Amino acid sequence: MNPIFTPPASASRADAEAFERLVGPYRAGLQAHCYRMLGSAADAEDALQETLLRAWRGMAGFEGRSAVSSWLYRIATNVCLRMIERRPRRVLPFDAGADPVWLEPYPDIALGPELPDARYEQRESVELAFTAALQHLPARQRAVLLLRDVLGFSPAEIAEALDSSPASIYSALQRARAAVEQRLPARSQQATLRELGDAKLRSLVDRYVRAWEDGDVAAITAMLAADATFAMPPLPEFYAGADAIGAFLAAGPVSQPGRWRHLAITANGQAALAVYKVAGERALAHGIELLELTPAGEISAVMTFLYDVPCERFGLPRWIPATGRI
Repeated sequence: MNPIFTPPASASRADAEAFERLVGPYRAGLQAHCYRMLGSAADAEDALQETLLRAWRGMAGFEGRSAVSSWLYRIATNVCLRMIERRPRRVLPFDAGADPVWLEPYPDIALGPELPDARYEQRESVELAFTAALQHLPARQRAVLLLRDVLGFSPAEIAEALDSSPASIYSALQRARAAVEQRLPARSQQATLRELGDAKLRSLVDRYVRAWEDGDVAAITAMLAADATFAMPPLPEFYAGADAIGAFLAAGPVSQPGRWRHLAITANGQAALAVYKVAGERALAHGIELLELTPAGEISAVMTFLYDVPCERFGLPRWIPATGRI
């Protein structure tokens, strides 16, 4: 859900309506851009608010020499660059030597439209692997890569947005591409999901959910790739290999049936689940779980973001029934 910008009380209704007509079509795309820059959905909402406030203040001076989208993304990018300067980088728990600061999941429903000149698809550009790789780039390289390869801006537009030269933009782009490609898997989840197809994906997710809700550790581990990984941000625990994951699940999370309920969702362009923990006659939202799949239909990674579930952001209820149909 996109945050709603409220103009100052002194603003006229006509000015507020004109501003919304100007920025409304770009709101979702701006928020997704801020998420890619920052790695945090909550920070992206704050950055969007700051972007809209700056755009409101600068609307009178916008003379139309550049496209509205270029003007807005320039503001958003510079807002994010300033935010990055003030806080530590965001990483995932399997990044060696990293500080324990975590990425956050992002709902697919909040993505903007596809852009014709982009190198990456919108959903591909928020996959966890891509978003995590971005966080390792210097902030300006990150901005250059996103403006060029996700948003399709020209080097000249990027140079203007970042107060730089086209030559320095080309150089930064080449370094950023090389660094990101080293960290990305050979195949994106978007390509894998297309190969699996909707029917096979639904069957796989249904079997996984049934195994969790039945407390069937053997069924869960049978679905895992041999080198699968399992992590639970913000906890530091990290398990590698189907046997290690199975032992952990049997010792705690899946030690009894009926403890969990799930709702299928999509997040970060990946198969995902909202996880609910049963408490009496209701189940409380407990986490957002992202699955990474292989073309063979195995689960190669499970990333469960725990505790403070952003239900409103994902359009989810905070409670669901402990039993029966949802």
